[in-house]
Amino acid sequence: MKTLIKTTVLAASLLAATLMGAAPARAEFPNGPVRLVVPFPAGAASDVIARALARSAAAKLGQPMIVDNKAGADGMISASEVARAKPDGQTLLFGTNSALSASPALRVKVPYDPVKSFAPITELGRYTFFLYVNAASPAKTLPEFIAYAKAHPGKLNYATGNTTALVSSLQFNAISKIDLVPVAYKGEPAAIIDLLDDRVQMMFGNPTLGITHLSSGKLRVLATTSEARSPLLPEVPTMKEAGVNGFNITSWAGLFAPAGTPEPVLAKIREAFTAALKDPEVIAALEKQGFTPTPSTSATLAKLVEEQLVRYRTTIRAAGIQAE
Repeated sequence: MKTLIKTTVLAASLLAATLMGAAPARAEFPNGPVRLVVPFPAGAASDVIARALARSAAAKLGQPMIVDNKAGADGMISASEVARAKPDGQTLLFGTNSALSASPALRVKVPYDPVKSFAPITELGRYTFFLYVNAASPAKTLPEFIAYAKAHPGKLNYATGNTTALVSSLQFNAISKIDLVPVAYKGEPAAIIDLLDDRVQMMFGNPTLGITHLSSGKLRVLATTSEARSPLLPEVPTMKEAGVNGFNITSWAGLFAPAGTPEPVLAKIREAFTAALKDPEVIAALEKQGFTPTPSTSATLAKLVEEQLVRYRTTIRAAGIQAE
């Protein structure tokens, strides 16, 4: 009887071992196409940047990378979708200050936590924004524009086509102690049309649209919001060089995964994108968009998110704007 029991147990053990050996091993990341969710429409500067990075990173990962444009709601649609995704590294967010700095500062509730809902991977880079005025403006420099605005309080308009322009304008107005009237647009293309027609007199905008009108003599650029001068327009001073001290709004982009994504997966993605940010072809594509690569550790990106969230909230509250 004892022999029978031992034989039965041994047979069961062997069967279990056989079944376990036959079970398929867990697929390693990436086990299929990786989806990069971008909160801007196709053709936008961020979309061009994301696609250049995705092509290079995909080659490193050995799997296709699909750029999925989910524009709208100042980046909240994209961020919400990635926050809800499975934390396996197969869905990533091209996150910017719009979704992770501005929207949480402008709204009482957003459908995600900008700090806790995501696993930061690496900072990707910083955007260049310029302060543009109509070429007919009597101001040739930023100090001259500030003086002109002070001489005409409440009579000059400024355009905002995105959250970066809005918060940059609020901080600039507060530091300079000028009274400009805000005019909001759904995007930069519509805003810059009214700047060209002198219906608005100032706007913060990216290089993609603005620089084409500089060469035609229709616009003038007075400063860049970047910490250093832009290679695109090296003759243009920074805000600090132009006399505006304390301007610290940064337009940035970083790579994120859903919270809970395993660190080995994050490390593999970080390695691929860090390599992409050093790819000469990618660098050339980013330079055309006024985007400076700034690869980082996950801890550095996490610190940036928290720091910029505080700055955006402080600037918005100081301007008397209450979260909706």
